[in-house]
Amino acid sequence: MSLPIISADQRLAEKRGIKGCIFGKSGIGKTSLLWTLDAPSTLFFDLEAGDLAIEGWSGDSIRPKTWPECRDFAVFIGGPNPALRDDQVYSQSHYDAVCERFGDPAELERYETIFIDSITVAGRLCFQWCKGQPQAFSERSGKPDMRGAYGLHGQEMIAWLTHLQHTRNKNIWFVGILDERIDDYNRKLFTPQIDGSKTGLELPGIVDQVIAMAELKDEDGNPFRAFINHTLNQWGYPAKDRSGRLDTIEEPHLGRLMDKIKSPAAPAPERLRFESPKPLQEPINPETGDAL
Repeated sequence: MSLPIISADQRLAEKRGIKGCIFGKSGIGKTSLLWTLDAPSTLFFDLEAGDLAIEGWSGDSIRPKTWPECRDFAVFIGGPNPALRDDQVYSQSHYDAVCERFGDPAELERYETIFIDSITVAGRLCFQWCKGQPQAFSERSGKPDMRGAYGLHGQEMIAWLTHLQHTRNKNIWFVGILDERIDDYNRKLFTPQIDGSKTGLELPGIVDQVIAMAELKDEDGNPFRAFINHTLNQWGYPAKDRSGRLDTIEEPHLGRLMDKIKSPAAPAPERLRFESPKPLQEPINPETGDAL
């Protein structure tokens, strides 16, 4: 058996999907982003039952209503994880059982993009399920233990997100609500609306793209919607661009955004640049006090 090295040519020839999440306040138009995608090749993972905004959209959808159904669809879309035991979720045994119920997974080959709306509702379904599990009850008293429920919730959500993230040949987009609050120093803070803290903290490290869909104002004070894509942005929105191809602000068109992400990358010297900040003041000679 030879060493299973993947050559550069093989790696570059692989079909790779984009994994990302889009956060924005309620009513900003996140679900309406489906109109910017190719309907025949998009599968709408509808958790909110809030498809009034896309009435007339011609794409297919699935509507899981429980957390076990969410896990079943995840393993059906992403395939089995060979590292897991047969008694674990997302294992080969789990995948085989789901395929027996849902049919041939080859039916999913026509879908290039999975649009999951929303991760906020997925977190609620997961937490509701976790509160009924043995880990959510004290071993001594048998009373509910919310610490155990939240711990299990974090594990379940991260496992679900990670499994979908490893679906290499499909674009996976998670949509969620972005909360805005003011801290003790009167500063605006933006956080994803997901039950528990573990998922919101670890999600940016799992996906490739973190995008904030926000309302900005032009020079004349007129409001407009935009995608915020860079971590270092003046508004403090949570964002990340692993592709290195996006500007800080992009138009809120998910189809064209994916085309730009998949476009040829700029040369490494242009992407890997560092501009040192200007000194706050001129250096001073400590002996004479004069500027150097």
